[in-house]
Amino acid sequence: MHSGNHQVTRFGATILDPLGLRLGAEEKRFLRDADPFGFILFARNIDSADQVRALCADLRDAVGREAPITIDQEGGRVQRLRPPLGTEWLPPLDHAQAAGEAAAEAMYLRYRIIAHELRAVGVDSNCAPLVDVATPDTHPFLKNRCYGFDADTVARLGRAVADGLLDGGVLPVVKHIPGHGRAVADSHLDLPVVSASRDDLDRTDFAPFRALSDLPLGMTAHLVYDRIDNRPATLSPVMMDLIRDEIGFDGLIMTDDISMKALSGDPADLSRAAIAAGCDLVLHCNGSLEEKRKVAEASGRLSDAGQVRAERALLTRHAPAEVDIPALRAKLDALLNGRGHG
Repeated sequence: MHSGNHQVTRFGATILDPLGLRLGAEEKRFLRDADPFGFILFARNIDSADQVRALCADLRDAVGREAPITIDQEGGRVQRLRPPLGTEWLPPLDHAQAAGEAAAEAMYLRYRIIAHELRAVGVDSNCAPLVDVATPDTHPFLKNRCYGFDADTVARLGRAVADGLLDGGVLPVVKHIPGHGRAVADSHLDLPVVSASRDDLDRTDFAPFRALSDLPLGMTAHLVYDRIDNRPATLSPVMMDLIRDEIGFDGLIMTDDISMKALSGDPADLSRAAIAAGCDLVLHCNGSLEEKRKVAEASGRLSDAGQVRAERALLTRHAPAEVDIPALRAKLDALLNGRGHG
């Protein structure tokens, strides 16, 4: 495409995971051609600090730029870096509740430390904050990954998480837009259906995403909100318009992993449907190289608006200021043990 008088190269509309600990020659060739916006790492991609750094360098070398590399490092059940590469954390809900009135500061410190650990191995994005509002019935796969049971608390702690990551030079990905907390099924295995009224959703589930609508990146929810539309949000033009126009989120939106069992169908067809619905990027994980090829081809390149959002997101990534990590850990320990709020 051309913009004005100069050539603009649009990124591939995908985020892809490497197959293993290092890239093979065929995988490198594929990634060079597909040119995904970014990458995501899983436990199977992680062995040692030197190996992860080398893999991140491989990935960026394959696309010829400092592509963002993200990961699920929430802490608790969902964290890909384990000791000695990353701190072993309480689940977020337990952490926030342990900190009490100091929860926002504790969450900031936690994710500033996480950012430091991610940057140390070459990772510069994290799939957090998770601002789904928990309910007593939230499925156990999600419940203790949440930050609280009311929208104001969740939004406040979500902002602290995002600030900790951004200050540490790590791009936050807010999830799962427009809200996964009412799901009583695990979207890795089934398609949850939420039947709450639009007013209830506006007041609770959607509210934290509205409060954090300035964040650079977001991830969709594979949920049906059947009072609004009968398609999963990821594949629903109605829900994607709601996310953009009514929640007001104008960041770069990626799907949750389209290989999750909540979505039924061929990954290439699902990729086309997600892009057509209004997602900017397709996140595809755990597939074969052949499946990745089909997803990359189906997803194509970012739209003009998507490319603008992508470039704007990348501008929020910066080198972190120097901090004394042991001092931050000591401060966090004091907060969690009720010894200070300073």
